[in-house]
Amino acid sequence: MKLSFLKKSLLICAILITATISLFADTTYKVEKGDTLYSISRKYQITVAELRAANNLSENDVIKVGQKLKIPSADISNAAALATDNKATTSGSATLSSTRATKEYTVVKGDTMYSISKKNGMTLAEFMALNNLDSNSVIKVGQKLKIYTSASTASTGTTTKSTVPDNKSGVPEALEGPTNTGTTTTTTAPDTRTYGTTVTADKNTVWPVKNPTVTQVKGKVGGVQLSAQVNEPVVCIREGTVMYVGVYRGFGQVLFVQSKTGVIYTYTGLGSVSVKKGDYVVYNQQLGTAGTDPISGKPGITFMVFQNGQPIDPAKAPRN
Repeated sequence: MKLSFLKKSLLICAILITATISLFADTTYKVEKGDTLYSISRKYQITVAELRAANNLSENDVIKVGQKLKIPSADISNAAALATDNKATTSGSATLSSTRATKEYTVVKGDTMYSISKKNGMTLAEFMALNNLDSNSVIKVGQKLKIYTSASTASTGTTTKSTVPDNKSGVPEALEGPTNTGTTTTTTAPDTRTYGTTVTADKNTVWPVKNPTVTQVKGKVGGVQLSAQVNEPVVCIREGTVMYVGVYRGFGQVLFVQSKTGVIYTYTGLGSVSVKKGDYVVYNQQLGTAGTDPISGKPGITFMVFQNGQPIDPAKAPRN
């Protein structure tokens, strides 16, 4: 009897593991009637820019019924890099490549910015910066591009320096969603964040919410969890342009604000949003309200800052 129960338990575990692997495996989506890049991006809770970059599509390309699209793994650092308007800033990204050796890469059929960066051990942000590409760029077969001769260490989170004590903070790459089954069910991923230690922040440091408890978020992308009051206003700490508003897989309602110097301020886990893409927001302007943290069950937001697609210490990011 006990052996039979054990066998059944092992079988159930195997089924669950298989289902989980299938759920979060790389995904190919077959375009259906009525689909748009926007509707597909909402279904998988990623950005349109990520969809275009993963499939080498320009802003003017029209998708067709039956066309197969690659759904990239949701990675908020990639989303931030693709949301950056390089034309709006002269800060550039040259410093990322100034001390590393490069070599030439020739684009072959099927290549995308995502696939080239991934197979050569680079982050998408590094690849884009090295080749002066942006979210509207489309690469062509035979095109000569640059890649680093050695794999990036930034993609593992090991080169991100922080002045927060013992900081190995970040949010892990969100997992992939299920293969299209012909339904319109919105896919969601479990919250995979884990929290580190509570940081004793400088009392003079300005945060998007008032007097928060600041907690490290462990994983790949540097960030912090900020406690808040129920429905507390979340305010802008650095003026700039709203580059993205929407639900992003694993992070809830997300807002990207790009400063004039190209730094992306990322407010995630919002309960509500009161601005829209394209708005220019100023210091202390309300952006929305705090949501409920899925891990603690308490009000709060996760706050991240990116420069040239790389996470920087949120406590040391410029404020107005």
